[in-house]
Amino acid sequence: MLRIHALRFGALLLAAALALPFANAAHAQTAPVTAPTGKVPDDPAKGMKPSQEVSTATGSTAVPGWNNPPANWLEPSKLPQYASLPGLERNVLIQTGGKKWRELRDGPIAQIGGWLIVLVLAAIILFYLVKGPVRTKGKPTGRLIERFNAVERAAHWTMAISFVVLGLTGIVLFFGKYIVLPWLGYKGFSWLAIVSKNLHNFVGPLFIFSIVVGFLIFVKDNFFTSADWSWLARLGGMLSGNEMPSGRFNGGEKAWFWGGVTLLGIVMSVTGLILNFPNWDQLRESMQLANVVHVVAAVLFIVASFGHIYMGTVGVEGSYRAMRDGYVDEEWAKEHHSIWYDEVKQGKRPEKIMGGRAQPAAGDD
Repeated sequence: MLRIHALRFGALLLAAALALPFANAAHAQTAPVTAPTGKVPDDPAKGMKPSQEVSTATGSTAVPGWNNPPANWLEPSKLPQYASLPGLERNVLIQTGGKKWRELRDGPIAQIGGWLIVLVLAAIILFYLVKGPVRTKGKPTGRLIERFNAVERAAHWTMAISFVVLGLTGIVLFFGKYIVLPWLGYKGFSWLAIVSKNLHNFVGPLFIFSIVVGFLIFVKDNFFTSADWSWLARLGGMLSGNEMPSGRFNGGEKAWFWGGVTLLGIVMSVTGLILNFPNWDQLRESMQLANVVHVVAAVLFIVASFGHIYMGTVGVEGSYRAMRDGYVDEEWAKEHHSIWYDEVKQGKRPEKIMGGRAQPAAGDD
């Protein structure tokens, strides 16, 4: 009986030995890619020498069972490989653009972007400490003019809140490993990054929707006039103390509308959708480019928003109330947006007046 089992075992070994060359030949036909040859590592136990040359394209028939990597890892990235999953770039073994993308993203973009945010924020704080808020010179009249109706305020606050959420979560995802990880630790930062990522992904489409709605609502009052160019040339008179006349929105607000909300909003929306939906079969190189553009635009968007947020809150007395309650005092309207006030007074605007009729500005009939 023992002799029979030995014969069977020997027959199996013989069959395996005979089948091995055919298996290797079949494998070579399915992977005809050529690649540079490498050298087998020294293995005295098997009697191999470092000088033995083996083919690295077919898995090496000279050294069965060994994992023989290519001599140059950049070569496979230039040649299509085999992949059972359908889709673009599924047969790319190594995508070398990822290394360049990471070096650019974590190098100059992170450094320059981080310092730009810090310096602009510091400059605004310093400006506030030196100049203080722009206050209304005259006494309140008690007569209120409608500044923003309910629909306009809802559109603005939806855009503002979603922007703040995206800005904070984006900062966590981009700068978190430099400013949060050291004091929060790996476990804490992991949870924060996961929450930030999901908030960023789901709030992004809401922000895009709010940009479209906000643009349609406010575009009619954001076309530039000659008064706006004069306002921009003198920075609105903030440094001299004599505010320049402006319509419903001044030159700075219109620059924010077109350069920030519209232009940067479009860039952020397009690149954000490319990154948010990778199942659209875009190339990895396209996603890397979209990521770089998205991050650069985000830094510029955040930096520009500092000025808008400052002027709309503590920078100009009464501005926050306008967007919170919808109304401003007549004196505030005359001093900060005199052209708009005159149009409301003359009945050329749809805004309402409460607590009596608005009085003519100084020098008016």
